[in-house]
Amino acid sequence: MFLFTFVLLLFFYHVIFIVVIDFAVRAKCKMNIEQGGLVMLSIGEFSNICKVSTKTLRYYAKIGLLFPTEVNPENGYRYYSIGQLQKMLLINRLKSYGLSLDEIKTVIDDYDNQDEKLYLLLNQTSAKLEQQIIDSQTTLSKLNNDIAIIKDGKSIMSYLDNIEVQVVDVERMYLVSVRKHVPQHELPQEYSKCYAEILKIINQYKLTIVKQPMVLFHSAEFSSLGIDIEFAIPVKEASSNTREFNPGQCLKTILYGSYSNISSVYTKQREYAELNNFESSDAVYEIYVTDPSDTINESELVTEIYYPIRVK
Repeated sequence: MFLFTFVLLLFFYHVIFIVVIDFAVRAKCKMNIEQGGLVMLSIGEFSNICKVSTKTLRYYAKIGLLFPTEVNPENGYRYYSIGQLQKMLLINRLKSYGLSLDEIKTVIDDYDNQDEKLYLLLNQTSAKLEQQIIDSQTTLSKLNNDIAIIKDGKSIMSYLDNIEVQVVDVERMYLVSVRKHVPQHELPQEYSKCYAEILKIINQYKLTIVKQPMVLFHSAEFSSLGIDIEFAIPVKEASSNTREFNPGQCLKTILYGSYSNISSVYTKQREYAELNNFESSDAVYEIYVTDPSDTINESELVTEIYYPIRVK
């Protein structure tokens, strides 16, 4: 009987010891995850709620995008506040729009101007997405057209048969022009910049425009300096501000639609030149019959492509 009582008391004290230890551990954990009465979330809990991996959260802390509110100095465990959940949701939302982490960090760090920066950035992103949609629709249209062509038993390259090449004689012209080497990615900006400069000269010296703007390509290949390109507008008068350009006999093709088809025109013209024993005699040039800045629909674009030639 005494032995049974002793064993029972020993078991009772053992249970009390375990409960006390468990309470102490829980109290310590609670102290570790509370700060000023604010309940904290472990990195695992935070990760699960926001559906972001712990590896990603550690990377965000490394680049200064989202720091944990508390890091336990004893074990290195990371804790986040409830208030940081909305910040993480904002990061995820902006990422879904295609914004880079650098762009997101710039917005989040500038708290005083956050709404203004975010508004500007979202508008820019919206414009990019709209252009991507237009490009995707154009690509889809081409794709479906090629599918239909193949289904009809024709070659996917049969569209080249519809590109007309004719031999024409082009009269001498006087050009107000700007010639420079331009990297491919800077072409859109240079178009606007150079034509504005040319129009300024034309207006200053009261010259008469006789044709639409044109671009002459003086190099046959790309270089580290970019494309050797000449932006020009033909005028009636010969003066110290103009240069003479006499292309003579040329292969001419009129392109209706997107500039992305220009390479097909060049291909067709070169094939025509080879078949008819012609070679290049001067810079290939393009005349923009329609101003791309005034045209929303690419199908409305009209471009004349000229390839100066001579007999080999």
